[in-house]
Amino acid sequence: MTKQTVDQAYDGSQIQVLEGLEPVRKRPGMYIGSTGYDGVHHLIKEIADNSIDEAIAGYATRVDVVIQEDGGIKITDDGRGIPVDKHAKTGKSTLETVLTILHAGGKFGGGGYKVSSGLHGVGSSVVNALSERFIAEVVKAGQLYRIDFERGVPATDLQKLGKTDRPQGTSITFYPDPTIFKETVEFDYKWVVSYLRHQAYLTKGVYTSVVDERTGDRQAFYFDGGIQSYVKQLNIGKDVLDDSIFYVERQVEDSMIEIAVQYNDTYVEMVKPFANNVLTPDGGTHLIGFRSALTRVINDYARKNGLLKEKEDNLTGDDIREGLTAIILVKLPDPQFEGQTKNKLGNPEIRRYVEQVMNEYFAYYLEENPNVAKKIVGKATLAARARKAARAARDNVIRKGALDGMGLPGKLWDCSSKKPSESEIYIVEGNSAAGSAKEGRDNRTQAILPLRGKVLNTERARLDRMFANKEIVAMIQAFGVGIGDQFDIEGLRYHKIIIMTDADVDGSHIATLLLTFFFRYMREIVEGGYVYLAKPPLFSINRGQSKQYVYDETSLEAALDEVIADRKARGVNIDESGDRMKQAGVTVSRFKGLGEMDAEQLWETTMNPENRILTQVNIEDAERADAIFTKLMGDEVSLRKSFIQTRAKDVDLEELDI
Repeated sequence: MTKQTVDQAYDGSQIQVLEGLEPVRKRPGMYIGSTGYDGVHHLIKEIADNSIDEAIAGYATRVDVVIQEDGGIKITDDGRGIPVDKHAKTGKSTLETVLTILHAGGKFGGGGYKVSSGLHGVGSSVVNALSERFIAEVVKAGQLYRIDFERGVPATDLQKLGKTDRPQGTSITFYPDPTIFKETVEFDYKWVVSYLRHQAYLTKGVYTSVVDERTGDRQAFYFDGGIQSYVKQLNIGKDVLDDSIFYVERQVEDSMIEIAVQYNDTYVEMVKPFANNVLTPDGGTHLIGFRSALTRVINDYARKNGLLKEKEDNLTGDDIREGLTAIILVKLPDPQFEGQTKNKLGNPEIRRYVEQVMNEYFAYYLEENPNVAKKIVGKATLAARARKAARAARDNVIRKGALDGMGLPGKLWDCSSKKPSESEIYIVEGNSAAGSAKEGRDNRTQAILPLRGKVLNTERARLDRMFANKEIVAMIQAFGVGIGDQFDIEGLRYHKIIIMTDADVDGSHIATLLLTFFFRYMREIVEGGYVYLAKPPLFSINRGQSKQYVYDETSLEAALDEVIADRKARGVNIDESGDRMKQAGVTVSRFKGLGEMDAEQLWETTMNPENRILTQVNIEDAERADAIFTKLMGDEVSLRKSFIQTRAKDVDLEELDI
């Protein structure tokens, strides 16, 4: 390659230097992850986390949030208040310094905080930079101070406004900048409620509240039991092995280790690890230490007390964690998170600290509660037997060629494309509907997998039973990702898995059974955004040779109103009998199910990418989804029946954060 001659010189004048908070506004995603819904709500977290840090440090007792009618949000605590004195290095007030300079704060070992969720010291200043307006009010010794900003730039000097009834604290009010957050600048009340509830669980003795001035809604939280209350809440609707909750809180060196554990009768694990009140969904050293110690202590107890025979293998970690609900909360002075999103804790010493506490105190707990210990070991032993049975069943299925990645289920009508990114599979209820879907599909990109027979309720089933269910095996085989310890998302053959069921109670039930399976055993395909719900029409409005499809009763009424208004505008005499179909001059047909549609109708309404309505299934809050699936598919039949009957018409399944 020859070197090109360029007339323009490349010199220092071409190097851009961003000062102050300019880098944040230039590249907001680097600091808050996104400029969509998640980014807007991350701003709340950055400010409220500072208030929670005051509570963790023992200086604050409450955090109050007000979602204002004018689009702003106000976060107030009764902590020490951000200092307002002149900062020696900047020559400005410390308050202005903290809010306008990146990496300025009390979390860098200067004695402001021993423990904090903030690591990089950029939170408040980033929120300031990304806010159209930002108002900081601080109370120190009964005196109120205030400073205003616009897009990170001071709009006023620091003002001393005089005495106030409050002895101390900080209030931050901000308005997200719509030129940055173009998708939305509205705050979600439910998100704030969920965040504050979690913080109240994790900081026992702190009071949190939220008021939504737009609607008048309000909630407050206070949990004396802290993470014990959290575990109890996670186990609501599940049968626990024992009412007692193992709990320990101990300081090791300069860190605090707090753990709560309780087992239930389900087959899934719910362990939530936190570091300085920050959820670390990818785990880290605290989770590794917990799991290692839990496995060791239970195996040691089982051996010592003759609950495992001499020739039996040790219980595996997976066996022992079946039905486990636990919260691990570590507080440490210098957390080493991986990245600004703080998904994983990296401090090596924390593994040792957690193991030390669990080895000693969980062993005490088992010795002092032999009945509970026997139930835990008994459940783990059953899990081990089921695991071996599942392996044998899987090996048997593999020998028959079903899960070896070579063959596909005989009932599958596959698409010709081999590119997962453009391929989609419809899981269709009923032979008749599947036949219409096969005839009407685009066979280059659309595969059809009919459901024939009952779908297994996987909420109450282990893997060994799943391998005996033809419908489950067919899906595992078709998707190409495997299951259990062989699951690999890289093998996914379709980037759209579309559940297509009738728009009635039975259809909702089948969709829920499928979602339960995906959520419990293939969660990554849901988290990856690969699962969708198709929305078939409920009515056909027939007017002469033309047809209009509508998807619910509300849309039907609106469509009839539109036709009637059009006829009136054209001077047509309207039947005043009150029969709306006569007034509109149409007939309305209701589809009882997908099987009533022919191939052309099914393609036109539900499968054509240009016309269809697909709802992507997202797990916004795994805890909430877990509680919903427990309610829907657990042993409490009355709860399930009530839930489905009252929500069957809401095909967007709002309760599942879809």
